[in-house]
Amino acid sequence: MRESFHSIWGATCRQTRCRLRNSPAKAPILPDLLIPGLRVVFCGTAPGRVSAERKAYYAHPQNKFWRVLHEVGLTPRLLAPAEYTLLPEFGIGLTDIAKHVFGMDNQLPPQSLGREAAAALRARIEDVAPQRLAFTSLTGGKRVMGPKAKFGLQKDKIGGTEVWILPSPSPAANWNWDAGLWRALAKRVAKSGA
Repeated sequence: MRESFHSIWGATCRQTRCRLRNSPAKAPILPDLLIPGLRVVFCGTAPGRVSAERKAYYAHPQNKFWRVLHEVGLTPRLLAPAEYTLLPEFGIGLTDIAKHVFGMDNQLPPQSLGREAAAALRARIEDVAPQRLAFTSLTGGKRVMGPKAKFGLQKDKIGGTEVWILPSPSPAANWNWDAGLWRALAKRVAKSGA
């Protein structure tokens, strides 16, 4: 029987005396789902307006995130956005680069995706060391991995974590949608057996 995310997270915090990296003065829009041992962590730039309102990742009804996770075999059933806290049971975590703002990328304050935000994300990933980090947009991937980053598996890692950049599942990025890299990531996850 799998332990719940909440019991694992609580035990992990007690064992490592973890502390939240988010500013105590301002709570994050959505909490990170980051624990050691995850197969893959998906990282967006920032929650969209609908996600912020509903307090759930990828909550816009036209966002393809939840559907594609199931279609490529990363979850055993189609999850609703409100069920996002179940993802660690399947070895999946979630985070965003910008933790304290929401909106479309072009609406975000410039510093929200700047060097400090990228460094904070790198630190969070190094702390929990998932097998893979997958950015759910090219914008997010370039902000952290550098302006020359392209879609797909990156040559550089964050610590020991493999890094992927995937096409955005956002309805605002339909012009660029291709599930092929999502399938490639899922195959790599399945091959690793973890």
